[in-house]
Amino acid sequence: MNNAEILIIDDEVQIRKMLEITLTSNDYKVIMASTAKEGIVQAANHPPDLIILDLGLPDENGHIVLQKIREWYSKPIIILSAQSGEVDIVKALDNGANDYLVKPFRTGELLARIRSVLRSSITDNETPILESGDLRIDLSTRTVLKNNIGIKLTTTEYALLVLFFKNEGKVLTHQYLLKEVWGPSYINQSQYLRVYIAQLRKKIEDNPNKPTHIITESGVGYRFV
Repeated sequence: MNNAEILIIDDEVQIRKMLEITLTSNDYKVIMASTAKEGIVQAANHPPDLIILDLGLPDENGHIVLQKIREWYSKPIIILSAQSGEVDIVKALDNGANDYLVKPFRTGELLARIRSVLRSSITDNETPILESGDLRIDLSTRTVLKNNIGIKLTTTEYALLVLFFKNEGKVLTHQYLLKEVWGPSYINQSQYLRVYIAQLRKKIEDNPNKPTHIITESGVGYRFV
């Protein structure tokens, strides 16, 4: 989705300049804000296709900014922050961030993450057919195919796979997956998730020990690619 408009909310001049050069050279339109207040106003007045948000803003905590924007903004948000702690990453993802990159970062990786979340944002989740690589789900018949061969999944495995498909490219935290598939009372039952992820990998991966679809994000959750 080139020509997409991206809002950068970051107080570091060098980061903004580098992002502007990188993104415009890849045919993205760029808007910039150096404070939380300015970023929220920009996003509200002219909602972009994607927001890149720093957590270390001078006038307000980035986590609060994320929560405020998520009250009305449904398009992708990528966190770009020097805060590399697991608590910050999980908190941001649980508050609605689509992805999280730690500074310093590689521009190639950022561009790949941008392409991924933009692709996901324009996918119509109501379509009866979901496809990703060699996998295909028909929501109307609840059937799953790998290389056009049917795969038999349990009800829970199917629910988990559909959730992954509908959030392709996005890091889903352990708590989010447990809440969505099993319910709020299971958010601390991580053993459920480990067991079902292992079972699902055996059925959809060419090599479950080297998965290419369900990727582990250590200490945080999983990403479906």
